[in-house]
Formats: sequence, structure tokens, C-alpha cells
Amino acid sequence: MKTKYIDLIEQTFYFPKDEFDLKDNELQFHGIDLMELIEQYGAPLKFTYLPKISENINRAKTWFDTAMKEQGYAGKYNYCYCTKSSHFKHVLDEALKNDIHIETSSAFDINIVENLMASGKINKNTYVICNGFKRDQYIKNIARLINNGHKKCYPIIDNYEELDLLTQYTNKKFNIGIRIASEEEPKFEFYTSRLGIGYKNIVRFYNQQIHHNPQVNLKMLHFFINTGIRDTAYYWNELLKCMKVYISLKKVCPTLNSLNIGGGFPIKNSLAFEYDYQYMVNEIIRQIKLACDEADVPVPNIFTEFGSFTVGESGGAIYEVLYQKQQNDREKWNMINSSFITTLPDSWAINKRFILLAINKWNKEYERVLLGGLTCDSDDYYNSEQHMNGIYLPKYTKEEPLYIGFFNTGAYQETIGGFGGLQHCLIPTPKHILIQKNEKGELETEVFAEQQTSEQLLSILGYNN
Repeated sequence: MKTKYIDLIEQTFYFPKDEFDLKDNELQFHGIDLMELIEQYGAPLKFTYLPKISENINRAKTWFDTAMKEQGYAGKYNYCYCTKSSHFKHVLDEALKNDIHIETSSAFDINIVENLMASGKINKNTYVICNGFKRDQYIKNIARLINNGHKKCYPIIDNYEELDLLTQYTNKKFNIGIRIASEEEPKFEFYTSRLGIGYKNIVRFYNQQIHHNPQVNLKMLHFFINTGIRDTAYYWNELLKCMKVYISLKKVCPTLNSLNIGGGFPIKNSLAFEYDYQYMVNEIIRQIKLACDEADVPVPNIFTEFGSFTVGESGGAIYEVLYQKQQNDREKWNMINSSFITTLPDSWAINKRFILLAINKWNKEYERVLLGGLTCDSDDYYNSEQHMNGIYLPKYTKEEPLYIGFFNTGAYQETIGGFGGLQHCLIPTPKHILIQKNEKGELETEVFAEQQTSEQLLSILGYNN
């Protein structure tokens, strides 16, 4: 009878995977010996495997390049990184090795852009696509970038007042885009996105505020679906509606030459994850080209703003199971030495799933458990009630520590969790490790941030002032 944890995984999924493997019954991730990492740095800890960022960027570039060549698509492709997914310097440094561009969403993003320019990481040939609802400081910062000669800074107009606000602070001619307010899926509580300008109003907005404005060139139409790029009737219908707007706009606006389809590529949240990226890219390019050919207008340059796809699969979190509580006949709670609310906030805030695997004890028998965090909050848990499948892990024993890993956690979790700040129940932020490859292809690690201390938290709270 096959009752070991490795039997369960091999019977349920195709294993090993590209990024996962076993060595001496212990999990390896991209060749990283995770138990060795734990022995060196302890647990809980977070890590970022930086080479995965470059790998995913170049995968996407290859998909678009292949699709455009196969279909004779005349436009160019530009990969933008959506900085709000992870603003950290080590993420931007790695991403910018790959000839990409940047999408921003708030005022302080522009300060990051200026820092990157000063350090030579980007230059005035780098597109800076400025999204989001813009007021006051964000407007002023964008204007400063434009006034300093950054011609490829494209503010994406989100509402009817932003253009007037931008022209008040700029003294040079500049390029802009317009964001379409897409219609949401029927399951949403509202019909239309709060972001952007409605489909039916865009051409009128152009004619009234842009066409006769000598200071502005309209270059880009921005289109984004909140549920992501998926092979559904809803997505293709919204893309077709977007193309109708693009074509109508292009016929009255000769300077328009780019379509930004936003982000939305999914990342793995299970070992059973399947998604045909190349098919989706092929079909997007085909639909855009078909619509333009039928209308006899030139195809647009394509921009994307992949955030989670860029950085998500580079991240991981490792915890130790401290104790097991048998709460009734059926429920066993494995208590981890950290908190899901503070370190993986999406797991409880939006019921997001991550890949969860044991790191050691793969040759031991498994059991069904619930996972609980350290805080006194009843929502600090990760289990089958909030997620699709039950959790099975090697049996817990006091004699041999059990370590578990959550993978593909690199997007949003640090910023949503308030990295470096206060945490719920004052649970400290774990140590964070960066993992890189040297010129010989060998793995190297360094500590990006130590685990928070009580002194740091007390200082934030005002006790050490």
C-alpha cells in the first residue's frame, strides 16, 4: 500500500516538474537545496530566486516574437514591467537586464524611475507608461519627467480632468495614452471598471480635448481586463470591442500607433497548472491583425504590462511546523512558526492559492491537516475550506522537524503585508534571502533583510522615541 508523501504527489501530479525535484527525499527548487538553505538561515524565511525573473521575461518575448513572425505582423512588441507587483531594487535590477520598459501606478514610482535613470539602469529610450488615477504629486512628478526631456513617458489618461492638470505643469510637447474602462464579467458587483474612460466616449474625448491641443500627441490606447488573459468568450469579446475603438480612433488620429493590452498572464498555483501561453499570444496577435486588415488600418505596436508573471514565480516562503493540535476527531491543526495574514496576505484576503509542498520527510506517511498561523485571529489559516483541495503533508512528529514551502509568492505579498512595518499581532517579518547565479552558473545567496526585531517594532510604535 502506497502511503508515503512521495507516493501521494506522484499519484496526483506529474512529478518532478521543471522547477521541482527531489534529492535524498528533500525538495529542490530550481536546483536550490532548500534544507541547506534552512540550515544556513533558519525558518521562517522568504527568498527570491532572481534568475526566474529574466527567464519569464524572455519566455514572453519569444512567444510574441514567434506569433508576429508567423503571422507577418508589422508592429513591434514592448515588454513593460508593472512595478506595483514588487518595487524592490533587486527585482528591478534583474528585470532591466532584459531590455524592457516600465509601467508605474503612483507618485513615488516616478522617484524610482528617476533613481534608475541616475544609476544608468534605464535611459530616455525606456518607455515609462504612467497608469492609475492621477492627482497632485503624481501629476507633478510625471510633468517633471516630461520637462526633463523624457519623450517616452506616456501618461495614460484615466479621467476627463487629467489632461488639463498635466498641461498646467508641463512646458514641452508630450505623448499620452487613453485607458478604456472595460466592462466586467457578469459575476462582478459592478458593470464597468472604475479605471479609464468608457468605450463610447473615447473618440468624443479625443475630438474635444486632444485633437486641437498642440501640446499633446495621442500615441496609445490602453486595454486591460481585471480577470486576466484567459481563453474565454468574455475576454475575446472585450478584445474585439477594444479593437473597434482602436480602429475608430486611428481613423481620426494619425499619431495613434500603439495598443497596450495590459497584464494578466497567470502563474502556477498548483502542480496541475496548465496554460497554453503560445496559443493565447498567437490568437491575440491574430485577432488584432484580422481586425486591422479588415478595416484597412495599420496594425499597432503591442505593449504588455506583466507584473505577477514577471516576478511571481521567483518567490517562496518557508515555515517550520511547530506543533500539532488535535481539536476534534477529524481536525488536526499544524501550527506554523509565522502568520499567513502577515507573510502571505493574499492567501486569506482574496483566497489565493499558492503551490504548497513539504520540504523534507517525503519518505514518511502523509496525513490530512489544516494549517494555522501564530496570530490570535481566526482567519489566520490556510486549508481546504478556503481553497479547492485538502492539505496533505508528511505526518508530524516532535522528534523530527517538518518544514513546508509556499512557492510562486513573489508578487504583491511583501507590499500588501507592509514590508518593514507593523505586522498583525506584532509577528515579525521573516528573514529575506536573495538567490542569484554567478558567472560560473553556481548559486549564491545573500541576506536582503534580517528578521524584524522587537526594537524595530517598538520604535515604529513610538516606545523608543
